[in-house]
Amino acid sequence: MRAAWYTRTGTAAEVLELGDLPPETLGPLSPGEVKIQLCASGINPADVKRRAGWGGSNMQHDLVIPHADGAGVVEAVGEGVPDSLVGQRVWLHNAQGGYGEAGRAFGTAAETIQLPASQVFALPDQLDFADGACLGIPALTAFHAVFADGPVSGKTILVTGAAGAVGHFAAQFARDAGAHVIATVSTEEKAAHVADIGVHDIIFRHNEDVAERVLTLTGGEGADRIVEVDFGANLDVIQKILKPGAVIAAYSSTAVPEPTLPYYAFAFRGATLRFIQGFLLSPEVIGAATELIGKMAARDALKVAIAARLPLNKIVEAHEMVESGNAIGNVVLDVSEHH
Repeated sequence: MRAAWYTRTGTAAEVLELGDLPPETLGPLSPGEVKIQLCASGINPADVKRRAGWGGSNMQHDLVIPHADGAGVVEAVGEGVPDSLVGQRVWLHNAQGGYGEAGRAFGTAAETIQLPASQVFALPDQLDFADGACLGIPALTAFHAVFADGPVSGKTILVTGAAGAVGHFAAQFARDAGAHVIATVSTEEKAAHVADIGVHDIIFRHNEDVAERVLTLTGGEGADRIVEVDFGANLDVIQKILKPGAVIAAYSSTAVPEPTLPYYAFAFRGATLRFIQGFLLSPEVIGAATELIGKMAARDALKVAIAARLPLNKIVEAHEMVESGNAIGNVVLDVSEHH
């Protein structure tokens, strides 16, 4: 089985290895599992953070095949899984089960994977394997961030970092559901990327007063919901633009991991702070998200942004591209020739 792996945390160039692992590495197919011939592996920021040992995280396994998301073709099914799944094109999410001791060692940077059938979904005909490998954590996280607190039709949604993987999906979901979307970006290139999905109110966070622009665009009312890519770093702006009863759906706080919360700035607006963790979504949320993804794909209303497609042997370059923050869209590895 061709795969990439690491046995210690560190920089991509230092720790990532490429080679052939024996077929028995994955072990026998357990009841409720499926075996997938992978075609594409999507790389998320969480994948490169885990490999780097970000935040002092330790290795939970002696050998880790990285990446949570991917797409391919079902090759075999375990006991209790319908035989009809064999041969189906699928996408999958959270292959490694998140962080923590219960996490799985083997992700999607390999030709084959085995995982519970509950983490595998039919790939819409309109999407190819590379597209499917970009859904997983980004699209499911975006769905929950947008809809966890109910319908958004007629509401104003601020999506910070809207050119990122999660933000790009969040803006599309919110627009499709009838929301007024305001987006923040850092460059002209990223602004064009976001405008391409129909978002017109775009704020350049480096050279505009974000709070002032949001208030201008909303007639002084502020945002009903904020899909927040970096909670701690944007806290000063957030507290200025909260509409009464607003919800902040924060899915990361990388720059300031331990922010100091201005309690009364939130309390006096009756605001809700919701923490979004894409690794811990309920079956109900995942089911609703996959249904929407399928419907939007069928209408050609879902755009999957791919910054680069590289072969598996370029995994170091791919990780470095994700870490640079310059990739506009997902970085995908082609891991096999199966189509």
